Amino acid sequence: MQYRKFGRTGLFVSELCLGTMTFGGASGIWGHIGNLQQAEAESLVGRALDAGINFIDTADVYSEGLSETMTGQALKNLKVPRENVVVATKVFGEAGKSPNAAGASRYHIMDGVKASLKRLQLDHIDLYQIHGFDPVTPVEETVRALDNLVQQGHVRYVGVSNWAAWQIMKALGIAERQGLARFESLQAYYTIAGRDLERELAPMLQSENVGLMVWSPLAGGLLSGKYGRNTEAEKGSRRTTFDFPPVNVERAYDCIDAMRELAEARKVSVAQIALAWLLHQQVVTSVIVGAKRVEQLDDNIAATRIRLSADELATLDKVSALPSEYPGWMLERQGGARAKRLAESGQRG
Repeated sequence: MQYRKFGRTGLFVSELCLGTMTFGGASGIWGHIGNLQQAEAESLVGRALDAGINFIDTADVYSEGLSETMTGQALKNLKVPRENVVVATKVFGEAGKSPNAAGASRYHIMDGVKASLKRLQLDHIDLYQIHGFDPVTPVEETVRALDNLVQQGHVRYVGVSNWAAWQIMKALGIAERQGLARFESLQAYYTIAGRDLERELAPMLQSENVGLMVWSPLAGGLLSGKYGRNTEAEKGSRRTTFDFPPVNVERAYDCIDAMRELAEARKVSVAQIALAWLLHQQVVTSVIVGAKRVEQLDDNIAATRIRLSADELATLDKVSALPSEYPGWMLERQGGARAKRLAESGQRG
């Protein structure tokens, strides 16, 4: 297990992060994702820590708060030293019926952090993330509220999830101008079959030195190896009951075909190839893996030992490439023309 610098900070986190969305189960979508009980959750947490994972991600809305509760209890029951684990959680979703029990307002953030700390049984949260963009609340209000939590010691670092590049840049600008704690990470969807993040978010993250945590790295199980053009999914499998995140299925099948060939040659799972591809992407800080069984987690962990060759990466990049989109194709055209002119100028000189 390797450890990577977290954005612009001096914090180091494991290249894999244990996701806890499968903990608890409840009504609605949570029952489709997972319904692990305390003993099962503790087995996964224990195995992850033994493998060198020092990063755990949860959220106040996962299983209506039960995921946070089980995560905190697991750390307590396993007697995990606080300094050995980086705990991340999120706030934004509906936490009650009040009109103020959701969003990124100061009101909701202040209530949310207290509730999360209580459920997690912790005196501080290492990474506190805004779980979505709130079009109603001014970005400055959100950034200032999070800075207050950092100053008070309730939170060490702050980040966001599912924000657009321009929204993050606006927040970074406000934080820099006013000397406030800035967003150090983005948690976003990114897979070999869904590379939209590369259009604007990835360049922005690298330019501003913001870390990237990848959620749903197997596209809701689609890239696990259980699915394919000529493969019928198991009855009751997650993707058949909860078709999310949305994916261009034909492009995904092309990716699966290419990954299956590499997996068979290496005698590893398709899922390991999908995860290894992400771990080879320079913009990625940590890949969040969620599991229902220890065997599944072990398979995911094994991906950290795979080193894809330049030829293998080129094959995967070609089959998964995004179609050109404006202004990207215009920038490429202009950049290519300028490079040609400079080269010709150099030759003449």
